[in-house]
Amino acid sequence: MAKRENYISWDQYFMGVALLSAQRSKDPNTQVGACIVNSEHRIVGVGYNGFPAGCGDDALPWDREGEYLDTKYPFVVHAELNAILNSIQNLRGCTIYVALFPCNECAKAIIQSGISEIVYLSDKYADTDAVKASKLMLAQANVKMRKLEPLPENIVLKFS
Repeated sequence: MAKRENYISWDQYFMGVALLSAQRSKDPNTQVGACIVNSEHRIVGVGYNGFPAGCGDDALPWDREGEYLDTKYPFVVHAELNAILNSIQNLRGCTIYVALFPCNECAKAIIQSGISEIVYLSDKYADTDAVKASKLMLAQANVKMRKLEPLPENIVLKFS
């Protein structure tokens, strides 16, 4: 008997872990997950966007508009930073998988941690100053940026 041929690639597997991690986010508008992998294809960090540990999901605002302190923006930790902070080893040379291209703040953390490649699905904020700054820094730091083409079909997880 030959091996099964329709299995997913490493890229698809790790992006799947990032997408599954995003499902832990309590953000009512945007759910982002991140998965960091070393050169041996071992997961060394995962994260999703949410408030810092110890800060109540019901005590801080989830709003996108209004006065700055009445929005989520000063409080939410992005998925990439959470994955870096949750990592279990030195990240030099690792790859981070994330559905949404990283903002400038996450790019700084990615560069400083030594991550050498970003694999992403969407770049829907490409025209914003935050992403333009991100790409400028990442390019100068020689961090590889690679768009992953999604699978032609959905993968369904069944817990039965």
